[in-house]
Amino acid sequence: MSAEGAGQGPGPEPGSEPGPLCPEHGQALNWFCCSERRLVCAACTELGGRCRGHRIRRAEKRAEELRNKIVDQCERLQLQSATITKYVADVLPGKNQRAVQKEQEIFERTEEAEGILDPKESEKLNFNEKCTRSPLLTQLWATAILGSLSGTEDVRMDERTVSPFLQLSDDRRTLTFNSKKSKACADGPERFDHWPNALADTSFQAGLHAWTVNVQNSCAYKVGVALGQLPRKGSGSDSRLGCNTFSWVFSRCGQEFRFSHDGQHEPLALLRCPAQLGVLLDLQAQELLFYEPASGTVLHIHHASFPGPLFPVFAVADQTISIVH
Repeated sequence: MSAEGAGQGPGPEPGSEPGPLCPEHGQALNWFCCSERRLVCAACTELGGRCRGHRIRRAEKRAEELRNKIVDQCERLQLQSATITKYVADVLPGKNQRAVQKEQEIFERTEEAEGILDPKESEKLNFNEKCTRSPLLTQLWATAILGSLSGTEDVRMDERTVSPFLQLSDDRRTLTFNSKKSKACADGPERFDHWPNALADTSFQAGLHAWTVNVQNSCAYKVGVALGQLPRKGSGSDSRLGCNTFSWVFSRCGQEFRFSHDGQHEPLALLRCPAQLGVLLDLQAQELLFYEPASGTVLHIHHASFPGPLFPVFAVADQTISIVH
């Protein structure tokens, strides 16, 4: 036994205030066992006790350590608060307090992101109150929404739509690409017969919805949303995700990332490959957002007037992707 803070082994503490007692020995819990990380009594540390030979210290010294850590953390938070207050006073007078709080979250998450996106030019941070599509205000909206999410949807694939070039897991959350067309899949009107696509079994017509896809094993995938009218047959653009008016997708091909809709492809300058891809669909705001769940970094935001119910949609042409739940 190693007892810290005492010249001799632990013993009863005369004059100490009564407190919780050891359920095994009925003595005061005046010692802290560092090995088991719990309060113990003197008898626990003696011959035959369960903590004999462990590193122990007086409970009050352990409590003092914890108090000091709490004080240090409070001081750091106070310093951060002062910095934010100065920023608000100097740069953002008159802004709504809630927006300011969410803007603070953006800066914190930007530090956590560790450079997943290229730095943005200062002119893109538009503080003009007359600007209705300010990238900064859009970022504020995105951060506010991400911070308010209580969970993600239980999204699963509709096995009737899965391409014969894909293998669907038993739980209907994982798609695995196979270069050879499976003959076991019965053809039907819902099934994609050429492109390696799959639709979810649930569509969204209103409200806020989010889901996450594990993409770390694939170098070729598409993730997004599509209308139920998306054609399923043939090798043309009308059934290829992002190449028609029916689908909106984030895609990766090798080291290139882009957002695609109706044959228009917008390159995205990511500096590293996200292991997971989050999708946020806000049908009230008519916004589709892609983000990295680990840091909350927004990768792309698309604003559109979606003409009908939207299904989560997926494609993979390398290895596997999985819906996280």
